[in-house]
Amino acid sequence: MDFQFITPSEVIEYLFCPRFVYFMNVLKINQHEHRRNLVNKGRNIHKLKLVHNKDYIRSRIGVNEKLADVYLSSQQLRLVGKIDEVLFLNNGLAAPLDYKYSFWNNKVFKTHKMQQTLYSLLIEENFGISVEHAYIVYIRSKNHLQPIPVTDAMKHKALDLLETIFEIVNKGLFPNVKRNKRKCEDCTYRNICVS
Repeated sequence: MDFQFITPSEVIEYLFCPRFVYFMNVLKINQHEHRRNLVNKGRNIHKLKLVHNKDYIRSRIGVNEKLADVYLSSQQLRLVGKIDEVLFLNNGLAAPLDYKYSFWNNKVFKTHKMQQTLYSLLIEENFGISVEHAYIVYIRSKNHLQPIPVTDAMKHKALDLLETIFEIVNKGLFPNVKRNKRKCEDCTYRNICVS
């Protein structure tokens, strides 16, 4: 039986190391990421929503309406995810907005771009409204608001990644990867992964 759904978080894990999806979804080994300090802080900030001046942040980008903590799914994409906020803009477009418990360092990580692209695909399918930008609020940098263009090329790449992940999971393929000392030392599967 084919694997049914994947989350944007699992795609991010794949981008960190393709073997994550193998260990999590083929071997069904939990990574116990709750033990990592930064992950806990990030989860807590999402629970508490300790962001000041949210209305000011939204007014800067022309928000007409918003939905908070939106769970969306797509049978076609085989994708499910919970979006911090879905924004409906004055220009007739929509956008995901995500809160990150991190500092703005003048760079949007490719994992964050991909996560927002996947959220954008979910919004487009569920609401029938185009998405051209996503937004991230970097909480530890005084709620810095960073727009992210969501291009057609990014959407195609996201779809390709989903297909690759489903191939690994459904066929039980063990991905070949190059050892990366920095990543491997921080990996929750380092004790069982064959280098």
